[in-house]
Amino acid sequence: MGKLIYNSSARELEIDDRTLAHLRVAILNKLRRSESFAMTWEHGLENGSGRTTIWLHESIPLQFVFSGNRQPKLNRLWVEQFLLTANSTAGLHWVPEPEQQEEFEGD
Repeated sequence: MGKLIYNSSARELEIDDRTLAHLRVAILNKLRRSESFAMTWEHGLENGSGRTTIWLHESIPLQFVFSGNRQPKLNRLWVEQFLLTANSTAGLHWVPEPEQQEEFEGD
């Protein structure tokens, strides 16, 4: 289970490594182009329910911490779907992984 750590907040978002790898590519693509955007996630019942939204900006520190050391093959369609949500008024949010059509190496 990896973590997304934003700014100096004590809150860490736990995300499985495969999903985190795809989010990393989408988020870094947006920030590389100086495009700020919102990101929302649900806490889940085990964490008291509710949801959180943060504003991602290139000037705010962001860390992607992976529990494993292997970079997964990435599903290009899933990255594109994350980018589409990031461009929406609702902001970046989790979408299920679509059937893999094409894999590519991250970075």
